[in-house]
Amino acid sequence: MLTRPAASERVRILMGIGLMCLAGTMFPFMNAFAKILGGTYSTLEVSWARFFGHVVFSVMAFLPSRGISMFITRQPKIQLARSIIQCVSNCFFVAAIVYQPIADAAAIGMMGPLFVAILAWPMLGEKTTLGHGIAIAVGFIGVLIVIRPGTAVFHPSSLFLIGSATCFALYQILTRMGANVDSIATTTFYSSAFGAVAMLVVLPFVGKFPVSFMDFLLFCSLGAIGGLGHYCVVRALSYAPANIIAPFQYFQLLGSVGVGYLMFGQLPDAPTFLGAGVIVSAGLYMGWSRTRRR
Repeated sequence: MLTRPAASERVRILMGIGLMCLAGTMFPFMNAFAKILGGTYSTLEVSWARFFGHVVFSVMAFLPSRGISMFITRQPKIQLARSIIQCVSNCFFVAAIVYQPIADAAAIGMMGPLFVAILAWPMLGEKTTLGHGIAIAVGFIGVLIVIRPGTAVFHPSSLFLIGSATCFALYQILTRMGANVDSIATTTFYSSAFGAVAMLVVLPFVGKFPVSFMDFLLFCSLGAIGGLGHYCVVRALSYAPANIIAPFQYFQLLGSVGVGYLMFGQLPDAPTFLGAGVIVSAGLYMGWSRTRRR
């Protein structure tokens, strides 16, 4: 017999859902700002601003309560690998978003959970069922509908988006492998630490000072929005179970459609809506099937 959750638990679940939807509203703005800056500045410079701002946000948010312990990790190899892969994923995304509508980029990015399922078998020993295999294949069909290779609407930058989603899936797998070893503060800090430090080496050769105060504000906003958005995701998962929260990550698609229209006058065409629906349906099925087995 099913029992209804207590009132306090329902409130926490609603708060978790609200925070996840809030994150899904913020991320499209971050992507839009990266798209604007990417037309004038180097991909590496835009990515560096994203990582550096994230590091600053993490330090400001966690250092007062955690102290220097937030910099101490018990899994340096995994943290380094996570940070490098996150750096590559973001560079791929920024390089592609200049040429891609915000909604299209978000739709292809939703392949992340499906890539996680593929990588979880060899890396975590989580076997993929026949149903999951079919869902993954259906998800890839959805991506093909969105990017439409071989047609006039296809742009090679779509391949960078697929590469970004693949790298981000690997990043999530490594995060899961090291879960419960380091604190959230430590893991959040090291997520962007490599990109913030390593790109300083090439920044003098590819970067340039913002040409306007507005560009300066956009650069500053990248890390702040990204850091705050990831914090909302972490807090959302602390309020409610992942199987309840996870489907609401697709709220980012709606936010991307809205931001793309308001800031760039871009609306997805019918095939993009269809492909996005196929990808989301495949991801939701996989999440539902895992919950059902548990």
